[in-house]
Amino acid sequence: MSDKARALRETLSSMGSVLVAYSGGVDSAYLACVAQATLGSRALAVTADSPSYPQRHREMARDVAARFHLRHEIIRTDEMSRPEYRANPSNRCYFCKHELYSHLTRMAAPLGATVIDGNNADDRGDYRPGRQAAREFGVRSPLDEVGLTKDEIRTLSHELGLPTWDEPASACLSSRIPYRSEVTDEKLRMIEAAEEVLRGLGFRICRVRHHDDLARVELGRDERLRAFEPDINGAIVRELKAIGYRYVTVDLQGYRTGSLNEGLRLQPA
Repeated sequence: MSDKARALRETLSSMGSVLVAYSGGVDSAYLACVAQATLGSRALAVTADSPSYPQRHREMARDVAARFHLRHEIIRTDEMSRPEYRANPSNRCYFCKHELYSHLTRMAAPLGATVIDGNNADDRGDYRPGRQAAREFGVRSPLDEVGLTKDEIRTLSHELGLPTWDEPASACLSSRIPYRSEVTDEKLRMIEAAEEVLRGLGFRICRVRHHDDLARVELGRDERLRAFEPDINGAIVRELKAIGYRYVTVDLQGYRTGSLNEGLRLQPA
């Protein structure tokens, strides 16, 4: 066991009881499994289900929870009822996390549990307004506290046999909508359907950025050329137009995390 993995178990043990904000992605899946191994029944993984949470991730969270015998609950959150969230300002994530942590801290209080999330050491320099909400609610980030990076978490997840170890980075569907363009259920469903088309065509790393009637497709850099093969190209255009997009483009820069942040001149939260 690495020094950081050992430190993580010691940190979790010192908390006594934890409630894990569990999306089913690489980081939270690893954290939830280590919490369960360390604390047993005193660890509860909670998944927040909402319109911005893809069905694929919901199924992944359930699968990992079942395979690794996690105590797991799914709750409904309603950030879409918040006008501030739907307005989609540059700090939209704050309102989503505020909604989430409002629920989780209420659940944790009678259990005497600490709410923890999967932020890791690599997240420190990124623009993450949701961290403000975490601070306000006293949420802790044990992976970050012990200095675990994304690559280290992937390695440790692989050693544990977690199927999520090589999952691409994930984010809520609202992150595909440009800031100040309203978040709606219709847009979220179009984005989710379009990305399912791409995965069905064999693309592993993909995002569909929603620019009204234009779909801007970002693909992993080693996958972009496939999008220009005649059969694949035709299928992408045909299927995305059937979903409701009028125009379909492929971003020549390829996928990069938070590409819609590129127009912001903000200091990291």
